[in-house]
Amino acid sequence: MSFQAYIDNIKAKTGKTPDDFYKIAEQKGLLAPGTKTGEIVAWLKEDFDLGHGYSMAIYATFKSKNPEVGKPVKKPQTKK
Repeated sequence: MSFQAYIDNIKAKTGKTPDDFYKIAEQKGLLAPGTKTGEIVAWLKEDFDLGHGYSMAIYATFKSKNPEVGKPVKKPQTKK
């Protein structure tokens, strides 16, 4: 299945586009630095009944808009 087919199937199932999901995730604080990929995927599965592959497709659209999504926050190094 092509990536576009995933997106089309998600829209058919939920009525939402990747931009809609991005806005909702932003409002929920799921795009904040330090949010883990698994948290975003779990939210999509729980709230929208998306499977893992479909959730990862939406996550990929988030990453294409904002490469910082899902990256861990780097802790400052301390001198010993």
